[in-house]
Amino acid sequence: MITATMTRSDEEIQRDVLEELSWDAWVQPNEVGVSVHDGIVTLTGAVDSYAKKWAAEHSAHRLHGVRAVANEIEVQLPGSAERSDTDIALAASRALEWDAFVPSEKLDVTVANGWVMLRGEAEWGYQRRAAERSVRRLSGVRGVTNLIAVRPPGGPPAPEAVKRDIRDALLRTLQGNVDQITIDVRNDVVVIGGTVRSWMEKEAAERAAWSAPGVSSVDDRLVLAPGETARFLTE
Repeated sequence: MITATMTRSDEEIQRDVLEELSWDAWVQPNEVGVSVHDGIVTLTGAVDSYAKKWAAEHSAHRLHGVRAVANEIEVQLPGSAERSDTDIALAASRALEWDAFVPSEKLDVTVANGWVMLRGEAEWGYQRRAAERSVRRLSGVRGVTNLIAVRPPGGPPAPEAVKRDIRDALLRTLQGNVDQITIDVRNDVVVIGGTVRSWMEKEAAERAAWSAPGVSSVDDRLVLAPGETARFLTE
């Protein structure tokens, strides 16, 4: 198996993160500071919504060479975006009800000081993600804690079955380019690693992992093959 061994300096990673933030329409370049030490990216600054804080973290995570991200960005809501916890809870409940991918009847919403906590059960990992996505962009939200448990009908599938399903999905979507992708299943967590040829393949691999039954979390450690520069926005 061929894997990418090229390491990147902290200065190169910092430059790429700053460029990625400039590329991302969600975040203004002057809102976020970036420092890097041993591949660990620290984001600082202040933004006016939790959606921007999440977008900045997501932008940093998807870059080659980034080992982890410490998100210390503060959410400072403008006066026009301030909402009471009651208003946020009502808006969050309605957002979950309107999302066809979310089993809203099995979920509970709690809001304290603008921070939304989601509890309950879902049958699929993508439903867990969809629930968080539905509430993190709401006005007045300062943060989201997702405690939704993934419990597939019939109990959790065997790790080998999950691994096989993900690999079959990758074979269908990546046109056979799966030899350089590793899949490790640890209880309800899937770790995917190795190299891919494009951001589209990276996103497709992560989406396949999230779509497997019983998966509650995906640790995406895929890197782009050297020379790949294509980018696109997600979610």
